[in-house]
Amino acid sequence: MIGDELQHSMTDIYFRFIQFSLGIYEGKEFLDGSALKDFDWWAFYEFAKKQTLVGVVFDGVRKLPKQTAPSFDLLMHWVAMSQKIKQSNNVLNEATVAIYNMVKAAGLPCCILKGQGNAVMYPNPLIRMPGDVDVWVNASREEIRGLASSLVQKTNGNVDDESLNHIGLTMNGITVELHFTPGFMANFVYNRRLQRWLKQNAGLQCSNMVELPNDVGLVAVPTHTFNIVYQLYHLYHHYFYEGVGLRQVVDYYFVLVKSEERRVKNSIALDRELKHLGLWKFAGAMMYVLHKVMGMPKGKMIAPMDAKRGQMLLDDILNGGNFGHYDERHVWGRDSYDGKDFKHGALGHNLLRLYRDARLLRYYPAEALSEPIFRTWHFFWRMKNNKKT
Repeated sequence: MIGDELQHSMTDIYFRFIQFSLGIYEGKEFLDGSALKDFDWWAFYEFAKKQTLVGVVFDGVRKLPKQTAPSFDLLMHWVAMSQKIKQSNNVLNEATVAIYNMVKAAGLPCCILKGQGNAVMYPNPLIRMPGDVDVWVNASREEIRGLASSLVQKTNGNVDDESLNHIGLTMNGITVELHFTPGFMANFVYNRRLQRWLKQNAGLQCSNMVELPNDVGLVAVPTHTFNIVYQLYHLYHHYFYEGVGLRQVVDYYFVLVKSEERRVKNSIALDRELKHLGLWKFAGAMMYVLHKVMGMPKGKMIAPMDAKRGQMLLDDILNGGNFGHYDERHVWGRDSYDGKDFKHGALGHNLLRLYRDARLLRYYPAEALSEPIFRTWHFFWRMKNNKKT
């Protein structure tokens, strides 16, 4: 019991330090050192690494006076990692603009999903851990296949896979996904509604231009209004299939902050939309997580907090880390563990899916009951189309 209370107290300090690092909390207790007595900086660094927030929290470390800062060895290690993240962001920003321009040059409307488009919402866009480049191309599957073939020829790249919703490429060492659709749901009714909603909103997302850092160029990214729904769906999807990390929580916080004025004016329509797409219950859980992690007040939320679903989601986030890669509950059925991820074969992968469905059945029955049926349908779709997942 005492151990649990200490753990919760330490986690609360971690959350407040994330807020302090992002400039949304003044953090007097960090600046005067009162909250950092006997603080285990290495443990905090490992926590930040697990949640892919190393660059974010280092912006907080830089604000501290010398007497409260980490040891010199850790500080130098942290500086090096932070610089690497910034360099990777610069490389990926340039690559994102180049890829976007190549798709546009092919005559196909498109926009950049998440990734570098999310980074521009941060106070410091270069501290967010970068990933791959996700491009939503508003075209037919055949047109996007032709585009993929053309892109890899121009860049001496290769096509890695094709799945239900995207084609995966490697171009000049950058992982790229060309999306036929930004996502899908296992429940066929909600998926039909989602695809209709995505199709109705595609045009506007491909014309919403933003400038990436250091004047590298313009790209189209989804509007904040679209991202309220889409990125909530994206979190929900990853929660079912892998797991969610705090980086995605921080991303969604900034989506809501940036969309606040327009969202308040259209709150009734947004409520209706979330319920229509089967996202209302998860929205309540995410509001609870945003309140606990980011200190979001009730007045800025898109749904009432759901403490039961929210605490389960938060526990899973803290246990699993980035996309659930560190979740020790997934150790059974693994083929290997490389120190940062559990690798499952086909049997272990499917058993793990069933395990997640069973855990989430009570709280999200529509998706949990549909997932095994969808997976069976998807298996035959892959056989017919001879594609990898």
